[in-house]
Amino acid sequence: MANTLTRLEKVIKSRKDGDSGKSYVAKIFGKGRLKIAQKFGEESVETIIAALQEDDEALVGEAADALFHLLILLADRGVPISDVLAELERREGKSGLAEKASRKN
Repeated sequence: MANTLTRLEKVIKSRKDGDSGKSYVAKIFGKGRLKIAQKFGEESVETIIAALQEDDEALVGEAADALFHLLILLADRGVPISDVLAELERREGKSGLAEKASRKN
């Protein structure tokens, strides 16, 4: 999974400044962070709807769309997926409640 996300992150970076007529990635980057964040939000809501409709096939597709748009948002901010994965590894094995309580407010 991490390899897939890392490869996808590289593809996104390689297409970021490409031709917006040929690349969806270049097109959405050209619209700016607000549109990127909005699109991630839309895909997240669609993921929730698919889960509530108990449609596993739709859930898988929408979750993939949400992850893809999250990677675009992270790339726009210059945050590598490796930072997110490292944070997940840091939290691994900890109680969710204890981990949340340990965060700085």
